Amino acid sequence: MFEKSLYDLIRGIRNHKGNEKEYIQNCLRECRAEIRNQDMDVKATALLKLIYLEMFGHDMSWASFHVLEVMSSAKYHQKRVGYLGAVQSFRPDTEVLMLATNLLKKDLSATQHTIISLPVAALPHIITPSLALSVLADLLPRLSHSNAAIRKKTIVTLYRLALVYPETLRAAWPKIKDRLMDKNEDPSVTAAIVNVVCELGWRRPNDFLPLAPRLFELLVDSGNNWMAIKLIKLFATLTPLEPRLVRKLLPPLTDLIRTTPAMSLLYECINGIIQGGILGDGENFSASEEIATLCVSKLRGMVSATSDPNLKYVALLAFNKIVVTHPSLVAQQEDVILECIDSEDITIRIKALDLVQGMVSSDNLVSIVSRLMRQLKTSSSVLEQQNGSQMADEETDSSDETSAAHRKQKSQDQPPPLPQDYTMDVIGRILYMCSHDNYTSLLDFDWYLDVLTQLIRIAPAPRSKDPTDSFSPVRQTVDISEKIGNEIRNIAVKVKAMRPAAIQAADLIVHRLYRQTAESASSYPVTSGALKPVAYLVGEYADYLSSPNDTLGYLLHITPRIDNPEVLSTCLQSLVKLFAQVAGDDREVWTPERKASMSLLIARVIHVLEPSTSHPYLEVQERAVGFTELLKVTAEAISGQTPSTDETYQDAPLLLTQAIPNLFKGWELNSVALGAQKNVPMPEGLDLDEPIHPNLNSLLAQADSLMLPVQEDDDFAEYYTQKPPATSISSEPAILRLADAPEETHSSYQQAGEESYLDADIIARRKAERMERNRDDPFYIGSGGTSTPIHNILQKENGPELDIDSIPIMKLDLAAVDVDLGAKPRAGERPLSAALSRPKPRQRLVVAADESLGSGLSTPRHYESENNSDSFTKSRAKKLKQSLLQVDSSHLGHLDLDASSQGGNGYDPEQQQREDAEMAKAMKEVQRLRLEMQRANERIQVAQGVPAEGIVVKRKKAKKAKPEGEGGDDGAVKVKKKKKKAAEEGQPSAEAGPATEVKVKKKKPKRIVQLDDDGAGVS
Repeated sequence: MFEKSLYDLIRGIRNHKGNEKEYIQNCLRECRAEIRNQDMDVKATALLKLIYLEMFGHDMSWASFHVLEVMSSAKYHQKRVGYLGAVQSFRPDTEVLMLATNLLKKDLSATQHTIISLPVAALPHIITPSLALSVLADLLPRLSHSNAAIRKKTIVTLYRLALVYPETLRAAWPKIKDRLMDKNEDPSVTAAIVNVVCELGWRRPNDFLPLAPRLFELLVDSGNNWMAIKLIKLFATLTPLEPRLVRKLLPPLTDLIRTTPAMSLLYECINGIIQGGILGDGENFSASEEIATLCVSKLRGMVSATSDPNLKYVALLAFNKIVVTHPSLVAQQEDVILECIDSEDITIRIKALDLVQGMVSSDNLVSIVSRLMRQLKTSSSVLEQQNGSQMADEETDSSDETSAAHRKQKSQDQPPPLPQDYTMDVIGRILYMCSHDNYTSLLDFDWYLDVLTQLIRIAPAPRSKDPTDSFSPVRQTVDISEKIGNEIRNIAVKVKAMRPAAIQAADLIVHRLYRQTAESASSYPVTSGALKPVAYLVGEYADYLSSPNDTLGYLLHITPRIDNPEVLSTCLQSLVKLFAQVAGDDREVWTPERKASMSLLIARVIHVLEPSTSHPYLEVQERAVGFTELLKVTAEAISGQTPSTDETYQDAPLLLTQAIPNLFKGWELNSVALGAQKNVPMPEGLDLDEPIHPNLNSLLAQADSLMLPVQEDDDFAEYYTQKPPATSISSEPAILRLADAPEETHSSYQQAGEESYLDADIIARRKAERMERNRDDPFYIGSGGTSTPIHNILQKENGPELDIDSIPIMKLDLAAVDVDLGAKPRAGERPLSAALSRPKPRQRLVVAADESLGSGLSTPRHYESENNSDSFTKSRAKKLKQSLLQVDSSHLGHLDLDASSQGGNGYDPEQQQREDAEMAKAMKEVQRLRLEMQRANERIQVAQGVPAEGIVVKRKKAKKAKPEGEGGDDGAVKVKKKKKKAAEEGQPSAEAGPATEVKVKKKKPKRIVQLDDDGAGVS
């Protein structure tokens, strides 16, 4: 019988293509029979074939005992097959593993290094805690083996043992450390020890700090790049524990970065410098800046000078770490980083976006956003062309096959459109970069509003929701267009100076949605999430609209096609606000024409609101019912109010001009921080889980079963079935009125203008606004044909024909002009040089901060109006400059407002009175004790010989010089004696102090009292 060898098995599998499973099953049956043979060569061959088939996914755990038999063979080539089978099939729960312990111990103690290497290499794959404890004593002596390969394998095996049995390190670490400190050790053994130390270092770096000198020596002297990479990673974990290593590591790492040709070592050096905190070292700022500049220059070369996407990816990773400490250095590499945004590899694009988001500033924000906008605009154009070509191909017959092939070839030459997830990610990053830190980096809000308008047109359509949950207010995915609309709303609320421009942008978006729904033949629903914040803006700030009546017509047309209940509830509120703005003018005369128009308008609004009165979403239903009933009452008031005539004057109904507008007028709504509402304490006794009514389900069932009378069509049914008349604003889009201009291709992002990423209508509007601003500017050279007031004046004065020769020639003395420029200006005048050199001040825009509640406690809100009187403004200027709800309330952190926890009932006036009475009584007692102590002090002073009336101490004053002859011979000043009566006055009263001054009458010279040694007064 001839057995198949491993080569025969491999050739047989290749020869049975399409029938491999059957052939392999036959081979497995043969192997089962062969492995039971007593011949060890046959058994080893069968085991080798099972190992090969096991790599195809066929289980061989049933042959574990036979594997153990082959492992115990005395022949090396059979023993090697047995250990290979053990590595391939043995697991920690293999039953025969305990039988292999003695065999492993025996082979570890063998004399031949080839036999020793077999169990050393197999132990890491089959090790268990009990097996590690058994073989540790036999494995440790192998660290001193004469063969370097055995020592290297033993070190790696001990690391694997330490992972399952940590006590291994306690016994093995002294010998491993000796091997590391030995300078004559084989480099392969040293590299293995460094690998083990590096793997253990990030777990407990403190234990390996004493090895830093030897590791530094290996880093400097060793020429092994892979070991240098391991050492750099290890030092990155040690430098935070020992800052002195930073100064020691800078020279060798700098030298490696400048000289090494290996990209892997270069990246690991840079990564080690970043992770080790060397770039952020504040002690040596100049060295830190130098190494940071070097790292950035090398990373720039990795990004720009190579086509390897892996190197670009790791370089961008390093850039993302450096930008945290040195954003200015990374920002200088803006050109190569932005080139990565257009990379074909989507992972490189995402990392480049992360980097761009971190290095953005007020200087480069416009260029970065413009580059991203051009990318989105190009992808959107390609997607529109593909959709248009698909629709054209569906309508193309056989005669137009040539044009269809031409369109297909043209679409293949264009780059593919961006994925939808990537497009949404880019839009989200643009919004974050512009609005970060309360719009700190944004300087031109007009440009930002145009970008937001363009983003709404580019944003992909929201993904469809679950049809079974169509009325759920919670959506599974967030619509990116809603985020864009929220940004427009934030600008309108926070930046009051930009509020008119923001409302105009919102009006344009509503108009565009109206055109899309009006041009479509089918009544598809409006799915744009931007409609919610935009509808809120046009309703809340309807005063800024150029034509509120037209905007109301747009919303009336859009509202019936809204499926999202949250958007629908906002639109219903905005409809009534716009109606109040249109109809609430009390200065307009109540004429028959106005009465008829108001009747038609209010009937149209009611017609739109009535279908929502039975909406399943309660918020929509509540608003629709309330507004419908209010407008019906208003309609009755309109019909009952007679119009004004030439003889009599009638006011408009108060419901129309006062009641409805006052519903939406009051305090202005400010921006609130995201988590401010969470700080509002829950009212005591409020249970949100308690049902509103105990029998709510039955009430709802009864309401569903009620039979409501069917209402007949009203008088305006025919009016509503017809298409509404065209408004004053032309329905033709502005882009159709512009001349078709070829798109310019820019070779550099720095030379491209706004035309590359903004639509033509936005560009035309910006150009018109710019021309209007510069219309009266004498220093602005406009296009030909402009006629400004200055031009008209010149034309009028000079006449139709200007005679050049009649212009008088004046002699200009430039020297006098120079003198005048240096002369001191007169009072109230500005120097001419300052007037010429000083630029026009930029408009200062104030961005309001979000309101919040501090310390988790609710504080009363102080409403402030910006239209206050001067006195109130002056009084506010005296106060601290603190914004609303940003008062320091840290002292309230330990205040407990829960009265039950304090054992009282809050503030008690009677208790306060009792406490005040006790305080007054205590103060009287303190005063009495103070007087008693004062009297005792007086008695002590009298006993010591001090006069009871005390001692008068007078400050010596400078005396005027007297004429000669007035003084005595010795020049002493005469002092008059005081009468004895003044010295012999009675004792001081009990209320007097211990030292009472003697009162001296005015206009009498004062007597200076001196004391001799006996204490008697001497005059």
